[in-house]
Amino acid sequence: MGLSSDRVVVVTGASRGAGKGIALALGATGAKVYVTGRTKSEGDSPLPGTVFATAEEITRRGGVGMPVVVDHGDDAQVRALFEQVRAENGRLDILVNNALVVPDALTMKGPFWDKPLSLLDLFDVGMRSSYVSTYYAAPLLVANGAGLVVNTSSFGGACYMHGPAYGAGKAAVDKMAHDMAVDFRPFGVAVVSIWMGLLKTERTLAAFAANPGAYEGLAATAESPEFTGRVIDALARDPEMMQRSGRVLIGAEIGAELGVRDIDDRQPPSHRPFLGNPPDFADAVVD
Repeated sequence: MGLSSDRVVVVTGASRGAGKGIALALGATGAKVYVTGRTKSEGDSPLPGTVFATAEEITRRGGVGMPVVVDHGDDAQVRALFEQVRAENGRLDILVNNALVVPDALTMKGPFWDKPLSLLDLFDVGMRSSYVSTYYAAPLLVANGAGLVVNTSSFGGACYMHGPAYGAGKAAVDKMAHDMAVDFRPFGVAVVSIWMGLLKTERTLAAFAANPGAYEGLAATAESPEFTGRVIDALARDPEMMQRSGRVLIGAEIGAELGVRDIDDRQPPSHRPFLGNPPDFADAVVD
């Protein structure tokens, strides 16, 4: 059964970037969307965007934007977030795990041992925070008898992308989605990981502007940050949602299958041919 209306949604890491786009797209369906992030005011981050600005835009688009300042490296703050959701709604329909630390050195060239150990921060806010958020969201999702958890991920889980720290983090949230799906299945809650393409985020657009020649081909295929949110909306409405649970999905491919187009009415291409295939996990369950 799809989750078609009157949704309560949490999108983590939504001050800007993919999280903001996903939150806006889901808010445009009329959902009540809790958006989390650390940025309270413009200037707190070198990139534009705050949780309050995202929430205000959700409300302008016909949803209900609920800003909650959360450091996803602090488990107590994450627990308080879901206690707030419970107190104000008594339920949760969709959780999008998107919060991720992006270290400045992520795109440095060279072998991993020449890069700072601070790259491991993305294990904490990224891999670990996805587990913690889902842990605290689980009782709300289970009580519904239906729900959807999405881990945002990338082709870095299958190919060399920015080095082993980034790749391990993405592979981890992919496997986490598969394993969590086993535990959630009796309760009608689906869990998927979605590989996004190159996104036109604030960070990426700044890189395009700084070095347009280097990104000329890629820029033409880039997805808007809202595209993944549209895909998640379509997945939640899909009567076959549970049949997709436990899988790693390529956003462009599932979008094409479900008739989802980007905000410019373009169909983003899948990068499977040169970045690789999603993992095919075994059906075995060992308790």
